[in-house]
Amino acid sequence: MSFFISEAMAEATATASATPAQPELVSLMLPIGLVVLFYFLLIRPQSKRQKEHKAMVDTIQKGEEIVTAGGLLGKITNVGENFVALEISKDVTIHIQKNSIQAIMPKGTIKDQQ
Repeated sequence: MSFFISEAMAEATATASATPAQPELVSLMLPIGLVVLFYFLLIRPQSKRQKEHKAMVDTIQKGEEIVTAGGLLGKITNVGENFVALEISKDVTIHIQKNSIQAIMPKGTIKDQQ
């Protein structure tokens, strides 16, 4: 019975050496293509949005009207390193993280809402 195993091993090595290496390269093209596709469709746009948001947060100044991620609309009264004082109503000021700022609104947006 051991001689069948040796014949099978010999046959497997003979067929393996006869096949060209090109199908291995072709089989790698699909995963490489998927990685490239994911990069251009998911990773690159997300990193671009993160850079734009960071630039927006870094340029925040006192007196600008903003909307937070929670939907609060208010005017910035004080800018710190990590936090911002946001006046959401007359004599009502809250402190929020800079990262929770979603958008800078045009001047006069608060007056239009009242």
